[in-house]
Amino acid sequence: MSTLREPAAKLRTFEGPASEKTDANARKALFASAIGYAMDGFDLLILGFIMSAIAAELHLAPAEAASLVTATLVGAVAGGMVFGMLSDYVGRVKVLTWTIVLFGVFTGLCALAQGYWDLLAYRTIAGLGLGGEFGIGMALVAEAWPAHMRARVSSYVGLGWQAGVLAAALVTPALLPSIGWRGMFAVGLVPALVAVIVRRTVGEPALFTARARLAATPAPRTGGPLRLLVKDWPTTKISFGMFILCSVQNFGYYGLMIWLPSYLSNSLGYSLTRSAVWTAVTVLGMAFGISLFGELADRVGRRPIFFVFQAGAAIMVVVYAQLTTPTALLIGGAVMGMFVNGMLGGYGALMSELYPTAARATAQNVLFNLGRAVGGFGPVAVGALATQYSFATAISLLAVIYLIDIAATALLIPERKGAELT
Repeated sequence: MSTLREPAAKLRTFEGPASEKTDANARKALFASAIGYAMDGFDLLILGFIMSAIAAELHLAPAEAASLVTATLVGAVAGGMVFGMLSDYVGRVKVLTWTIVLFGVFTGLCALAQGYWDLLAYRTIAGLGLGGEFGIGMALVAEAWPAHMRARVSSYVGLGWQAGVLAAALVTPALLPSIGWRGMFAVGLVPALVAVIVRRTVGEPALFTARARLAATPAPRTGGPLRLLVKDWPTTKISFGMFILCSVQNFGYYGLMIWLPSYLSNSLGYSLTRSAVWTAVTVLGMAFGISLFGELADRVGRRPIFFVFQAGAAIMVVVYAQLTTPTALLIGGAVMGMFVNGMLGGYGALMSELYPTAARATAQNVLFNLGRAVGGFGPVAVGALATQYSFATAISLLAVIYLIDIAATALLIPERKGAELT
């Protein structure tokens, strides 16, 4: 990995000691990144809530309605890659602002949709902005905060998603009856205002600006940021390992979250209200797991905590499938959610430490969004297994992917706790 790194001494020349202004900027960077990711979670959940109302008014077939979610995710994968690379070229804050504006404006335009095709176009373009926010935010926070807090603050960005999901679950039932699905999309214009605040108040991390100054001097060409992800064999192995980890993370999350409410309702006879309570408790379990992961990863190290959470996820999906009583399902759902999604608290810090500033946001966005693309098959796989066998069996078989996760971490991912970013 040494071949990927800029001369540390040169970078330190531009950094200097931390000041109150730097600390304030770091807090603002964290807030902006977490808010950006919260918008992602909020948007995807309200789309699920309002889908039936959209389909009824615009006369959409079931396949057309479902394709709106697919288009959003496809846009997110493409946007994540494009904006990640742009961020490594022109700046974290600048490109994060672009992604939030793009997401907000085109989400708002969905309120004006007159039919399937224009709505599909708006959702796809909004997805472009949505996909860029995660990796750029993670890179921004990792570069703005000190090494001993890197995993912790990265986990706070991950908590933004859970906050957005909970906000959507609380706000949508209250607002939808009065403002309708068009009004819910109009709420999406709020992120555009947030982007203005972000651009005016958050500065670029000193590490990025230092590298930008160095990049202005003549240097050997090493290829673009995407090339740096596969620059040599050791780096290629790391990138392949991170692709596996990100794929498992998204596959397990979407596979469980899409199908478990149906499992509780159809197999166990849960009412909609009880299923909603389960969902809320599970999301809270996930939020606790993300926060706990960040704390432990800063204290113990990245790899040991990944092993603990991966093993916990493998065990808990099997255990959960055997539970039948309401209390056991409630508690088991929270514990399972803690392990299955808690690992999200570690990806930002880990990838920030594995890649240089010239490719950091690209690595975050490309690898995580490729994993998101693979994760899109999670609900399909779980549904197919449930049809062939049962939901309980399908959930249990998810343990296999976490065993693959453990092997990838052990064989391909090095420990970089506390590493100096270069």
